[in-house]
Amino acid sequence: MPALQSLQTIQLDALRETANIGAAHAATALSQLTGATIMIKVPAIQIIRIDGLVSQFSAEEEPVAAVLMSMLGDMSGRTLLVFPHLTVLRLTELMLRRPATDGAPLSPLEQSAIKEAGNILSGAYLNALSEFLGMMLLPSPPSLAIDMSEAVLSSAYLQFAEDPDAILCIESEFVLTQTETTLRGLFVLMPDPSSLQVMLRALRLG
Repeated sequence: MPALQSLQTIQLDALRETANIGAAHAATALSQLTGATIMIKVPAIQIIRIDGLVSQFSAEEEPVAAVLMSMLGDMSGRTLLVFPHLTVLRLTELMLRRPATDGAPLSPLEQSAIKEAGNILSGAYLNALSEFLGMMLLPSPPSLAIDMSEAVLSSAYLQFAEDPDAILCIESEFVLTQTETTLRGLFVLMPDPSSLQVMLRALRLG
């Protein structure tokens, strides 16, 4: 983690503004897709260990949905977008325009809706980061994992993080203006070690 901890305030501010742009693009895309007016709050950026992500949820046994994508192009690695349980319900309602059934397993159609929402959000963040770094970043098709938060994040820690210290976590909140409902998601960027150095050089820290 020392390399990431060396990020100066100006670099963190630039990354925060990049995340803000990505979130704005995602909110616009979701608004157009669902017909609902969706606003954003300024995203919060943290540099943490991936095994510390569980503490970002209300309880270790909170059910979550996680959309995983590989990052290809000038940088390689993984992205993980984690939605808490209540956000999953609201997203399925928005995407499918029908009430969600709390307590029932997600149907294939509802799972597809969550993957599409994750694809939109992750793609928006990667596009904004691509423009900021001046690199080509391409997302793979998304895969979906639904389980308790500790199980999902532990799996990501064991399978997908080559360097568990080298992650950026962007917490985003989207507000549905008609109902004043807040949708919360955590976007996690897990670059491979060599790609982390590429990213740091682009930030003029490598």
